[in-house]
Amino acid sequence: MASQETPAAIALFREFLALPNDALHVEDIERQNAWLLQAFNARGFETRLLATEGSPALFAERRRPGAERTVLVYLQADGQPVDPAAWNQPDPYEAVLMQASAAGRWEALPWSALDSGLDPEWRIFARSASDSKGPMTQFLAAMDLFAAAGRQLPYNLKVIVDTEEELGSPNLAAAINANRELLAADLLLIFDGPPHASNRPTVTLGARGIATITLTTFGPKVAQHSGHYGNFVPNPALALAQILASMKSPDGVVQIEGFYDGVAIGDETRAILEAVPDDEERILRSMGLIRADAVAASLQESLQYPSLNVRGLSAAWVGDGARTIIPPSAVAEIDIRLVMESDPDYLVGLVRDHVAALGYKVLDRAPTDAERMEFPRLASMTHDISYGAFRSDPESPPARMARAGMRHLYGEEPVIVRTMGGSIPISPIIEALGVPAAVVPSVNIDNNQHSPNENIRVGNFLEGIVILMSVLQQTPD
Repeated sequence: MASQETPAAIALFREFLALPNDALHVEDIERQNAWLLQAFNARGFETRLLATEGSPALFAERRRPGAERTVLVYLQADGQPVDPAAWNQPDPYEAVLMQASAAGRWEALPWSALDSGLDPEWRIFARSASDSKGPMTQFLAAMDLFAAAGRQLPYNLKVIVDTEEELGSPNLAAAINANRELLAADLLLIFDGPPHASNRPTVTLGARGIATITLTTFGPKVAQHSGHYGNFVPNPALALAQILASMKSPDGVVQIEGFYDGVAIGDETRAILEAVPDDEERILRSMGLIRADAVAASLQESLQYPSLNVRGLSAAWVGDGARTIIPPSAVAEIDIRLVMESDPDYLVGLVRDHVAALGYKVLDRAPTDAERMEFPRLASMTHDISYGAFRSDPESPPARMARAGMRHLYGEEPVIVRTMGGSIPISPIIEALGVPAAVVPSVNIDNNQHSPNENIRVGNFLEGIVILMSVLQQTPD
């Protein structure tokens, strides 16, 4: 990327980062959508907002006369909430340029430091710097560079901007289905996320979907003194712990019969998985661990199976607030990462049936007084299915286009990730439009996404613009 283009791209990035984008705040998204409409219009796109029951998605389109192919690009614009007190800067939306000190601490630099050159190891700290205003700005900057070079892309280009991804994209599927003709395309490219941990060029062919469960067990109607009633009044926290422990073996393998049904790892698939250069010992060591769960023989193979994860537990108080009581209830928040071979309703049903088989009356709400007198063991279970998994073939049009772009730029085949462990709301688009998809990552993996002090490495930000350009200039087959 030419040095004279760097300040303009970073200035655009800073301007975009300054817009709060918490999807829980509709007014944030309204202001951001206004900025995005102007940004796309200025780059020759026709735009409109796609109405939903929540914040509208944004659609942009640029047609090329005589083009035989249409490429749809998915981008995300909303971000996670912020806790300003947890950030090492006054305002998480006011981007700060930082460099690492000799002691490894991040120290602020004046933006004027860019006037005399830049260090690719510098970082830009702000909410959504990597997830996902980085890829969005990289796309806009790529459009600017194509225009400056007089380059036209060899296809019609459409863009769908998700404004509720961090909420689980609850309204995206309806918006896609209501606008199928408008969004019709031959393939889908997703610019999102970091590359493989090796930092080698990466193309990802799929992602797991996600469903969530809230499981609650019930004890006394109000908390009771553990001295007066311990050994007499059942404790819902212990009951919940026993339920959860029954779901998995000590090695982390789900013990609910049928949970892994349908998943088969053949020789061709295994070859793709084994080609991914994971350093599993280093990964575990970095987390302070010396063992992995025994679901599969490797990290990549484990990601091909649905997972059952306890993402949060709550019962009474802990720490300085701990009290000698028997709590009235205990709650577990569970997530199930979905794969192509598993039906989400079926998996949720298996969990419900498992709890019932342990002797619990499973409700979808708190029990009534009458139910408390009728059933000795009570639990409540509610769930939400956000979206399913997707996966494309390595020789599908978007995969070929992304791989060709990576080969053109780096001179070698990228790392091919069959299924990423995380979830992105792509399956509703694929199901509605009948198109294959591939993910092109363009940010650094150590970016603190979703956490305080989210950042993007300056070198990755600039390199990502070039990655997008290299992929986008390929001719889809």
